[in-house]
This record gives sequence, structure tokens and C-alpha cells, in this order.
Amino acid sequence: MIFRQLTHDDLGCASYLIGDEDAGVAAVVDPRLDIDEYLRLARYLGVRIEHVLETHNHADHVSGHGRLVAATGATVHIHRDAEAEYDHEPFEDGWELELGDVIVRAVHTPGHRPEHTAFALVDTARGEEPWAVLSGDSLFVGDIARPDLAVEKEEGARDIFRSLHEKLLTLPDTCEVWPGHLGGSLCGGAGMDLKVSTTIGFEREHQALLSVEDEAAFVERTTAALGPQPPNFENIVALNRGPLVREVVEAHPLTPRQVRQAQDAGAAVIDVRTELQFDEAHIPGALCLTTRRAGFGSKLAWLADPEQPLVLVGRDDEDALQAADLAAAVGLRTIAGYLAGGMTSWREEGHEVERTRRITIPDLHERWADEASRPQILDVREQDEWDDGHIPGAIHQPYHDIDAVPEGVDPGRTVAVVCGSGQRAAVAASLLQRHGAQDVVHVVEGGVPQWKSEGWPIEEPEG
Repeated sequence: MIFRQLTHDDLGCASYLIGDEDAGVAAVVDPRLDIDEYLRLARYLGVRIEHVLETHNHADHVSGHGRLVAATGATVHIHRDAEAEYDHEPFEDGWELELGDVIVRAVHTPGHRPEHTAFALVDTARGEEPWAVLSGDSLFVGDIARPDLAVEKEEGARDIFRSLHEKLLTLPDTCEVWPGHLGGSLCGGAGMDLKVSTTIGFEREHQALLSVEDEAAFVERTTAALGPQPPNFENIVALNRGPLVREVVEAHPLTPRQVRQAQDAGAAVIDVRTELQFDEAHIPGALCLTTRRAGFGSKLAWLADPEQPLVLVGRDDEDALQAADLAAAVGLRTIAGYLAGGMTSWREEGHEVERTRRITIPDLHERWADEASRPQILDVREQDEWDDGHIPGAIHQPYHDIDAVPEGVDPGRTVAVVCGSGQRAAVAASLLQRHGAQDVVHVVEGGVPQWKSEGWPIEEPEG
């Protein structure tokens, strides 16, 4: 039997190549947009990729099913309720696909989406019981999927409860669970682990949500802590449901003059270098969003308009081309180009640059303690983090919701931007500068948790 998990670290996605080496046949489950590794593995193992299986219409990344069909002639299989607009073979609960001695059995598990289906794997050469289940976006390591990206959240939560208790948790305790996402994905909650697999028995024993046997209580708990919905998910679902995406996005090199022209015409400039490099010097109006940390694609999808052209600026051309691939993976295909030669070429031609001041949490506390020099403080963490305690007098606006200078912030006065570590604050600081704030300070090397650990004043919402 062939079984390979392939992860996309930036998006926290997992896909699978499964098959039978003796029979020479394989299938790819939930393929990512970059298909080169599937093709390489298939050649190496001497198998043909004849099938593509989708657990559902993905909401966080563009599928590679179209590119695999173009490259291999494979048939795409997805549940009938997906209402896919491309050529495919629809299936229903209980459908089976034979790959030599390997049987793939469809287990319809609605909740995350109505069409969602897990795939139980049976190796008939070893036994009749499923030894593993590809759980997709239903059951994760340490968590379950969010229920609000396709239907009303209470309806989705009820469906997930039934899918778990009537389907997945009836599998043998020894059955391995290989999920569609790892920690950091937008499709799950904070409990998701970076561990790549688990078992039904371990999750039943150790995942608190699975011990909730009352459906109403389960619905209440799973819907109470949902984060905000990413704004681009409907666009990604439409791409995955619609005509097959077969072509890659090509990014073309631009001179500094062409970058300025594109920016003047409405393009967004995305600087993908490190936060430190951005703060030291960047193109005026650029957004700071580094590819050097996980989650670039998800954050970009949250902040960018799918119709707005993007100009990518890296340390060098390789940086920018990597960013273009990550942008395409989240459905952002309008790439105006990239700054050839990176930021160095901009500076060599003597073009204007903008800088962002940096201070640490101890520096911020020192200034905050002196009312005469106290800056405005903008906390850009999520609502639950803010509710857990914040710096007295701070203004709150999650970084991904900054589309203007936030209410309560005076753009003419110094504003210090803080988060939990300094990473989200970098994005928010660049957004504030883009929207006209005149003196923006990026709080680095820590955030509000460090402020709390030092024992400095913390304010919590009443009640």
C-alpha cells in the first residue's frame, strides 16, 4: 500500500497520495495548487494518478484538482451535494473506490460544509476494518472544524455533532486519523495541534468536545468561541466549485518605475521581507506581510481585494515569486508583477522610502507611565485576546479590520501598535501608515502577554 501525507506549511493544509504499488494506481486526496510533488512521487513509486478525491469545496485554499486533471487525465470525485460545475463523478455515502488492494470508502460527514465527506481506508491484504480515516475538515488533532463557513453556525454544529457521534467515533479505536489541516489553519479552532495524525481512541479519550454527549450543549460550546469569518472564503469556494483552474499564475518582473505606475493605478504593494527589513525602509504605502512566517497566504487573503492587482516586493526575485505562488493558493490571481531585484533596486535608483520606528514593551511601559509622553496605543489582537486583558487606555481594532485610521486614534499624534508578539502589529502599523497616520510606532519583541507577565496594569472588560 502507498500512503503519503504532504503538508502545505503556510496554510496548515494536508493532502494525501494513496494507492497500490503492485496495481500501479493511485489517487490524490485534497490536492494543493502546486502539484509537482504528487507527480514526482507518482513517477518515483511507479504508479499512475487516476483519481482525485475531494472531501469538500475548500474555503481556505485553491484546489489543485484542475491542474492534476490537465497533467494526468485523472477523474475527480466529490460528493453530490457539492454541486461542482466541472466534469466529475459524484458519489454518496458508502461509495467505494478500489485501488488494487486498497479500498477507499466514502463516509458522509456534513457540518463544516453540507457535502463534506471523510474517506475510510481499508487495506484488504491485511484486514477488513478501516486502518485509517482521512477526516478532512471534520475531526482534527485536538479539535473539530468550524461550522459556520457554509450554513448557519448552529445548523453546522448540529451536523458536526451527528457526523462525529454517528459516523467517525464508531470507527475502531485503533483507526488512525489523518486530518485535512494542522494547527494554524482558519478552518479549525485554537485547539488544533501541529501533530500530523492521531487515532479515534486517543481523540475520544482526550478531546474535551468529544466527551460532550448532549447535542445542545455541544452546539453552544462550539459556536461560542468562533473567530471572525475570513472575508475571502466565498471567493475561494467559488473557484473550487467552478470551472477547473488549470493554469498557474505568472508574475512578471517590474522596474521601480513600473512599480510606481502600478501603485498609482491602484495596485497594492505587498512587501514580503521580514518585519525588521520593512521597518528600516519600505516603499511608501506598502503593506508589511512577511513570507518568513507561517500564515502569509491566509493573512493576505484576509487583507487583499481579489480584484485588486498586487505588486510583490521581496528581498530578491525568489522571495517575490514564492509569494506569488502563495497568493495564488488562496485565490489571489491578479498579480501585476514583482519588483525585479527586490528592494535593493528601488533604493539604488534613489526612490523615496518610508520608515517605521520600533520600540520594545519595556520602552512602551516607560512612556505609558509618564502621562506627559504617553502615546496612543492601538491593540490589534482578536476580540477574545482583548477581553482577556489589555493595556489601560488602549484602543482596540483587530489588524485585519483596519481599512482606515480607527475611530479614536488621532492620526496626527504618535500611535504605538501592539499585539501578542509584534508580528500582527507589523501588519497593522503598515496599514496605519497607508491610511495616513503620521507617527506610527511598531511594538516589537513581545506584546500584551509580556506586559501582563511583568505585573504592569491590565484592564479587563466589566462583567
